[in-house]
Amino acid sequence: MESTRERLLMAKKKFGFNAVLAVAGVSVLALTACTGPTGGGTATGGTTGGPVVVGTTDKVTFLDPAFSYDNGSFMVMNQIYPFLLNSAPGSADPKPDIAESAEFTSPTEYTVKLKAGLKWANGTDLDSKDVKFTFDRQVKINDANGPATLLGNLDSVTAPDATTVVFKLKTPNDQTFAQVLTSPVGPIVDDTVFSPDKATEDDAIIAGKSFAGQFTIDSYKKNELISFKKNPDYKGMLGAAKSDAATVKYYANSNNLKLDVQQGNIDVAWRSMTATDIESLKKDDKVQVDIGPGGELRYIVFNFNTMPFGATSATPDAAKSLAVRQAAADLVDREAIASQVYKGTYLPAYSWVPQGFTGAIEPMKEAYGNGSGGPDADKAKKTLADAGVTTPVTLDLQYNPDHYGPSSADEYALVKSQLEAGGLFKVNLQSTEWVTYQKERVKDTYPLYQLGWFPDYSDADNYLSPFFSSNNFLKNHYDNKDVQAKIEEQRSTTDPAARTKLIEDIQTAVAKDISTLPLLQGAQVAVSGKNVSGVKTTLDASFKFRLGVLSK
Repeated sequence: MESTRERLLMAKKKFGFNAVLAVAGVSVLALTACTGPTGGGTATGGTTGGPVVVGTTDKVTFLDPAFSYDNGSFMVMNQIYPFLLNSAPGSADPKPDIAESAEFTSPTEYTVKLKAGLKWANGTDLDSKDVKFTFDRQVKINDANGPATLLGNLDSVTAPDATTVVFKLKTPNDQTFAQVLTSPVGPIVDDTVFSPDKATEDDAIIAGKSFAGQFTIDSYKKNELISFKKNPDYKGMLGAAKSDAATVKYYANSNNLKLDVQQGNIDVAWRSMTATDIESLKKDDKVQVDIGPGGELRYIVFNFNTMPFGATSATPDAAKSLAVRQAAADLVDREAIASQVYKGTYLPAYSWVPQGFTGAIEPMKEAYGNGSGGPDADKAKKTLADAGVTTPVTLDLQYNPDHYGPSSADEYALVKSQLEAGGLFKVNLQSTEWVTYQKERVKDTYPLYQLGWFPDYSDADNYLSPFFSSNNFLKNHYDNKDVQAKIEEQRSTTDPAARTKLIEDIQTAVAKDISTLPLLQGAQVAVSGKNVSGVKTTLDASFKFRLGVLSK
């Protein structure tokens, strides 16, 4: 079956890595994409030869992979958990990690052979029962804030012997499944430590030494400081970490993050500083700013139940609800947001698949506003009037001030002013910190709200399946059976041209419904001290931040 596997990897290369590199060519900087490392000086954190110290304003929600689906948590998971497949630094192509081989043994069976003699840091065997437990657990728990939606094509998992795992798929020839195994749903967990049906707390994971990645956790103060130690027993494709230890320091204020990297108190400033800060740091000869390929998308989510005229609102009306979404699309000025707030460090986004990915088109650009990407208040007014909507319409719009960077307040203040142009909408703008925000957004608490997307793997499908499939990650009650059918079809379409056409058709269909409103796309940025190595290597199209490639 080697030829089948080769075709799969070639398809992933075509639809993923090469496409994402093209994004880097058009994106100059980004504020909140998965980024890289930075350098140190003579202060405590940045002493040459000591642990590589990374600073971030990101937050960890859970170390339990079934209960978190965010950049901050996944960054830590990438250091401590094993994956069946992974990608080498500098690449996005999936290859065996703790697996010895992985291939389609029939159109609906993907068989993985594990390396022999694998161990958890607690000394217990890491074998096929852990793998089966991991994926069965993800599907069973299916937490609203977890990544289980990525396993929509998984039918069952069997473990015929200690080193063999067979994934049975619902639709054949899944062109994305190898990448799914490298994604946030892919960290393998210890079945002797993790609960099969409940969240396992961070302290229990650490006490149980449920680690088999490049690093183990030596000490842990959640969202304050994590100390990592090189795992001498790691047997994966990434090899031994280049540093014996690493530290991640968490910041509440991006100004302090900027100051610490400038003064050499930390080695890496990673997520998130303002566009003005990045511009300033580029002129500082004590640090280096590196840019990598990115696929970040920022957008507004509409809750189809609780938005104005939504299904469970006081006055449900599907036609009026659609008119509200269309009028909002007519009014937003993405170019103004990109230039005024982010000083060109983001680009306007007119679709859900960022430019540079195979299959990316821009249906929102022509269909809404002035037809060239700009706003049109008169068109928005007519859209609402034709649907019989009385204005102004009140919009309750929520945004997050910490997870998506300090410029979110300026971004959404500008969005508010754009939506209120011409008196068609009255926007009640509110903010909530991330730990609460990511729980409340799936409870129908927010009729409209901000989200950003950092891709799990380098394929256009990852901008479609999580948002528009049934039981999607957004939990916004959008349900278009035709779109869902096309998403399933493109996954198993092996002909590149036919698959591209399906990806384009999905974007066109969603543009008519506007379940989310895309605003901006970005890249990856890292600011580092001049004595740190490995920064460019970790800023690759896998979008994984790897402590193991950093050294000083």
